[in-house]
Amino acid sequence: MRKLVHISDLHFGRIDPATVEPLRTAIGVVGPDVVVVSGDLTQRAREEEYQAAAAFLAGLPTPQIVVPGNHDVPLYDVFRRFLLPLQRYRKYVSAETEPHFADDEIVIQGLNTARSFTFKDGRLNGGQIDKVRRRFEAAPRGAVRVLVTHHPLDLPASYERHDLVGRADQAMPVLAKCGADLLLAGHFHQAHAGDTSQRYAIKQFAALVVQAGTTTSTRRRDEPNSFNLIACATDEITVDRYTWREAEGVFASALTEHFRRTPDGWRRAPVTAAAPAPAEVPLGQS
Repeated sequence: MRKLVHISDLHFGRIDPATVEPLRTAIGVVGPDVVVVSGDLTQRAREEEYQAAAAFLAGLPTPQIVVPGNHDVPLYDVFRRFLLPLQRYRKYVSAETEPHFADDEIVIQGLNTARSFTFKDGRLNGGQIDKVRRRFEAAPRGAVRVLVTHHPLDLPASYERHDLVGRADQAMPVLAKCGADLLLAGHFHQAHAGDTSQRYAIKQFAALVVQAGTTTSTRRRDEPNSFNLIACATDEITVDRYTWREAEGVFASALTEHFRRTPDGWRRAPVTAAAPAPAEVPLGQS
């Protein structure tokens, strides 16, 4: 079993500073095998924001899989936005915007969905989709295949397709063929876990979709700062949401959801009377 810490939408430049050290402490206590950061490390892609984000990441366990978000592309600096959109990201965070991690139990591929020509939305291209296919097809038998993007490939059914990352419809059949298990994203600043079976009717396939809330930003979308602790095994995945308890000054486990692999893909595990199913929380707008 592999443990992932999934954080997102840090937004250095507009953070709640009280959350930073307790977050480091909580992550250290749970002891993840990999730390995943699904984008928006900065608020406006300014140099000082990237410096603060880099210092924060340096205090977290490794290995780390980090991808950019739309806020990591300069908004008002037009020259940088269109000619050097991720220069500061590469300088301070990582030269690799689409990182990869693999061992015998898990394969994780990050993709950059941020684009200079959109202010908020994201997009995939054919080469990126093919990269995931090749990585996942080469994965060991039984390994959990994880895709990390900033913009989500799926959302609750109340959302329209234009709310998803561009080319999600083209990507999903490919992900089905190469056996994608877990899709991690952020962007909406609200946490959610479910599967792709409702939106994508693909025979004998449903990936597990896990959205992270904002982990340190003051832009909370009416829910507390949070991060996900995800335990991954071949046939079972557990998502434990840790939320910020301001009065106590700690991140603590608030909701645990269990999912199992079935012949038709990943599904929520049956809930006992002692653990009632959580109500679906509608996602906010980024």
